[in-house]
Amino acid sequence: MKAAVLTAITAGLLPFVGAAPPSPLTARAKNDLVEVEIPSGIIIGSVGQTVDTFNGIPYGDAPIGNLRFRPPQKLSRYLGDFDATRVPLSCSQGPFVTLGGPSVSEAGAILNDTSGEARAPDSTEDCLTINVQRPRGVQEGDDLPVLFWIYGGGFLGGSTAGFDGTKLIDTGVLLGKPFIFVAVNYRVAGWGFMPGKQILEEGSGNAGLLDQRMGLEWVADNIRAFGGDPDKVTIWGESAGAISVFDQLVLFDGDATYNGNPLFRGAIMNSGSATPTDPLDSDKGQAIYDAVAEAAGCTGDTSLDCLRSLDNDEFTVAANSVPGIFSYSSLALSYLPRPDGQALSDSPDALQRAGKFHHVPMIIGTQEDEGTLFSLTQRNMSSTQQIVDYLSEYYFHNANQDQITDLVQTYSPFPKDGSPYGTGDFELYPGKKRLASILGDIVFNLIRRITLQVFSEVAPDVPTWSYFSSYKDVLLSFLFGTYHGSDVGVLFSGENSNYATFSGRVYYINFLYNLDPNVGTRPGLFWPQWKEGKKLLEFKGIANGLKDDTYRNASYNFLVNNIEDLRF
Repeated sequence: MKAAVLTAITAGLLPFVGAAPPSPLTARAKNDLVEVEIPSGIIIGSVGQTVDTFNGIPYGDAPIGNLRFRPPQKLSRYLGDFDATRVPLSCSQGPFVTLGGPSVSEAGAILNDTSGEARAPDSTEDCLTINVQRPRGVQEGDDLPVLFWIYGGGFLGGSTAGFDGTKLIDTGVLLGKPFIFVAVNYRVAGWGFMPGKQILEEGSGNAGLLDQRMGLEWVADNIRAFGGDPDKVTIWGESAGAISVFDQLVLFDGDATYNGNPLFRGAIMNSGSATPTDPLDSDKGQAIYDAVAEAAGCTGDTSLDCLRSLDNDEFTVAANSVPGIFSYSSLALSYLPRPDGQALSDSPDALQRAGKFHHVPMIIGTQEDEGTLFSLTQRNMSSTQQIVDYLSEYYFHNANQDQITDLVQTYSPFPKDGSPYGTGDFELYPGKKRLASILGDIVFNLIRRITLQVFSEVAPDVPTWSYFSSYKDVLLSFLFGTYHGSDVGVLFSGENSNYATFSGRVYYINFLYNLDPNVGTRPGLFWPQWKEGKKLLEFKGIANGLKDDTYRNASYNFLVNNIEDLRF
C-alpha cells in the first residue's frame, strides 16, 4: 500500500460512506491490515487473531434528498482505497420507546441488544453498507459458503455493528466447515418502510426490503474476491430479520434470481415468518403517513416532496412521532413491510399460499415466551372484553368483534396458564400473562406453525425443520421466560461450552454446508423434518429434545380458519 494513498485516507480525502472519523491506518502495522480488490475499489480490512473483518463497505448510493424513501440505487462511484477497519454507523433509527410511555428500560435494553443497536455508534441516513468476515487467511478461490445475516429490531431499528460473527466463524473452523459471514445494513422505520398512498403511487414501497435484496446482489457480484461462493448463500434473520427472510422468499412473486442465478439457496428464520399485512395504502398505513406528514408540517398534495426536503434531524422527529414498539400498541407496528403491488404483490401469507415463493430448504423456529416483552406497556386486561377491545382497536381492523372474542376465548384466563409459562400466578397487571400468550402467538409462535403447514401443503418437496427454544435465564425467567431474542445472545456471543450454544451452531453450520442440519458434524439429536410427524427440536440449557408441535391447538385452528381477516 502506497504511503501517499494511506496519507489521503487518514486525511479524509478519500470518501467513506457512513463512517466515523478516519482511523490512523498509517500508524498500524501492515500485517494488521488485509486488502481485497473488487470492482468498486480496494477494500482494506482488519486482521484479527482468527478472523479478517471488513466493515461498512458501501453497496448503494446515499438514499438522501430525492432518494429518500425510494428503492436503493447501486453504488455509482469508485471508492478507491477504502478503509473498512472501523465500526459501521447504523441507519437512522425509529421509535423504540414512545415518549411519555411507561418505563421499560430492562426490556428496551434486551431489544436494543438483540437488534445490535446497543453496540452501534451514531446513526446516519447515508447507511447502505455491508460487513464481511472470514476466517483469517481465506483468499479468493477458496469458495466458502456464505451466511447472510439480516438483523431484527421491529423494522424500527437495528444495526450491523452489534453482530460480530467471530465466534460463529471460529466454530465453523473448529468443525472443519469454514464459512463467510455477511451482515447487511438496511433502512428501517420511516426511511425504509413508509406507508401511504403517496408512497404506493410513486412505486417506492418497502425500500428496506429492497436494500436487503441489493445487499444480496452485492454478494453475488463481489463475494468471490473475499473467498466466498455466491452459489452457496444462506439467508438468516431474527425477529424483523426473520420476517424479512420470509419476505425475501416471496419478493417479486418468488423470483430470487439475479443475472440468471439464484441469490440464495437456504433460509433460516428465528422468531418470524409469514406476517399477514394489509396494503401500503390501507387505513392503518395511511394513518401513519398522515401523522408523520402532519408532525412535519407537510400537508397537501406536495407532502411527499416536503418530507424529502427536510433535513434528517427534522425528518427524524416527524418519523418518530408515531407509536414505537414499546408503547400501548406494541406489536401493532407503525412501520413494517406491506403489499405494494410490485416488490410485494400481496400479503406474504397469501403469496405463500399461491406458491409464489423461492423454493429452498429452511429452518423456522421460535422462543417459548415470545410475547412477554411486548405485553409490558399495556394496562388492566383482566376481562376477555378488554383484550378484545384492545386487539380490535390496534391489530385486527378487518375482523369483527365476534371473531376476536372467539380467538381470545381460546386462551385460559388463569395467570398460571399464561406466558411466561410455568411461572405460577404472579403477573405485573391483571391479564398480562394471557395477553402475552396472545401477542406471542399471533406474530411468532402459532404463525410459525401455520407457515410450516402451508409449506407442507403447497410445496411438500421443500425440506423444512422447526425448533422451539425453552432455555430460561435464571435471572430473567420469572418476568420474561425464554423471551423474544434470547437466542441471539446464545448463538452469537455464547461459549461453546454451553450446550444450547454449541448444538445450535452445529445444526446451523451443517445446514449452511449441506442444506440439512443433520448432515455433517454429528449433532446430539437427529432433527426430523417438520412434515414428518410435526416434531420440534426443543433447545434446552442442558440437553435438547423433541416436542410435538401441538401446543395451543384451539388457538392455532382459529388462526388458520380466520387468517385473512387477521392482518396487521
